[in-house]
Amino acid sequence: MESLAISFTTAFSLPPLQISSPVGHKPRSVSFALTRRLQVRCAAETMSSSHADGVAEKAKETKLWGGRFEESVTDAVERFTESISFDKELYKQDIMGSRAHASMLAKQGLMSTSDGDSIIQGLDEIEGKIKSGDFVWRADREDVHMNIEAALTDLIGEPAKKLHTARSRNDQVMTDFRLWCRDAIDKIIARIKHLQAALVILALKNDGLIVPGYTHLQRAQPILLQHLLIAYIEQLERDAGRLLDCRARLNFCPLGACALAGTGLPIDRFMTSDALGFTAPMRNSIDAVSDRDFVLEFLSANSITAVHLSRLGEEWVLWASEEFGFIIPSDAVSTGSSIMPQKKNPDPMELVRGKSARVIGDLVTLLTLCKGLPLAYNRDLQEDKEPTFDSVKTILGMLEVSAEFAQNITFNQERIRKALPAGHLDATTLADYLVKKGVPFRTSHDIVGRCVAFCVSKGCQLQDLQLDELRSISSVFDEDVYEYLGVENAVKKFSSYGSTGSECVSSQLDYWVTKLGIN
Repeated sequence: MESLAISFTTAFSLPPLQISSPVGHKPRSVSFALTRRLQVRCAAETMSSSHADGVAEKAKETKLWGGRFEESVTDAVERFTESISFDKELYKQDIMGSRAHASMLAKQGLMSTSDGDSIIQGLDEIEGKIKSGDFVWRADREDVHMNIEAALTDLIGEPAKKLHTARSRNDQVMTDFRLWCRDAIDKIIARIKHLQAALVILALKNDGLIVPGYTHLQRAQPILLQHLLIAYIEQLERDAGRLLDCRARLNFCPLGACALAGTGLPIDRFMTSDALGFTAPMRNSIDAVSDRDFVLEFLSANSITAVHLSRLGEEWVLWASEEFGFIIPSDAVSTGSSIMPQKKNPDPMELVRGKSARVIGDLVTLLTLCKGLPLAYNRDLQEDKEPTFDSVKTILGMLEVSAEFAQNITFNQERIRKALPAGHLDATTLADYLVKKGVPFRTSHDIVGRCVAFCVSKGCQLQDLQLDELRSISSVFDEDVYEYLGVENAVKKFSSYGSTGSECVSSQLDYWVTKLGIN
């Protein structure tokens, strides 16, 4: 509505709008009363939007950076440039960084111990007000840093003005953001582990259940359901690993880099780095304030996780359909139709599939934002917060609901058993049988292909063929061939490391039960 208000204001400075009339009548102008009503309505809606999310508008005060300026920025510029409406999300990290910075300044003699204590006590009080909802966020104070610093000045007076010594908003926001991303990564990894545990438990509940395995969405070979579920657990483990790698790379402290060049004041960057749990201070002050690689890497890891969850969602949506009928979601994780009373939809996993687009879009936003930016800091980088916040919120929700879905589905074993015979799933196992008899694999492939074609012409399965029928295709076949035919026998014959054989899958499950600490 803000842009709409600007458009109307511009229009009102122009001559009255002429509206065409029937022939013989003079053109009519839009009445002044109508235009005035539009002005009032747009102004009211613009004012309403400025109070969104608890951000208050008050009489303008002198900016903390305003010493060289003789006039205030316009209301439009202030609305356009503020970030407090979203970066107040960083308040915990901002206060944490300020505590560490104040302690370091006091230790280094850049402020007195009593001033340092006053600052820390004031920050504690402000944090309490924010948590209780009593803190007033002001749009004219631009961002989370200025809001907290100005409130601290209101609270304790002159000592608060020493807090920004040897610090810029550039290194301050970078410190806050790295701390926030570090916390977010920990939360996401915990959700990943929860989903992995839910999938392991689902696998344990379905011991021995054989399902069709697919390639090209065509029936390929019989596999244990447990084996399929473990495949998703493995994907999620790589997702967690990428996040841990990202966490290790981002865990370096920008604080003390100031605007871009560092400072000549005797600060101790190692002290603040240690206090905040970072590995070390960042080595280059320009890199410290301009780097967004850690955010790009973080959102990239989230995007890969989102793709994995989308694939899981797609599979379960397909399997819940009447055409498959392999999965029965409980009512607790299903929705109905407003017009078709018989419908029971697996909507949560459809939304998981859909929300992956948001997470990928957030990454693309950040990549595009950073492309072509010169060193060091540019105001464009203010736009890195909202996509990051959205990516984290979305991926956390996707992980949570995927685990919830896994805990509220059953597999229709009867439907799956009836579906298994179709597709000649034991054909590859039959080819392995011939290889064990000394037949080259390509020749075995050809022989089994002819066996399948024979079955198609007869409308039967491989295990239904008589021995003389098999021998009419190849004399190598013998009585022991039937130990390889049928999906149950086929699964038993898998023995390679990581395969779908019962012993292999049992070993894989034991590994995950131990690794995830499942009782």
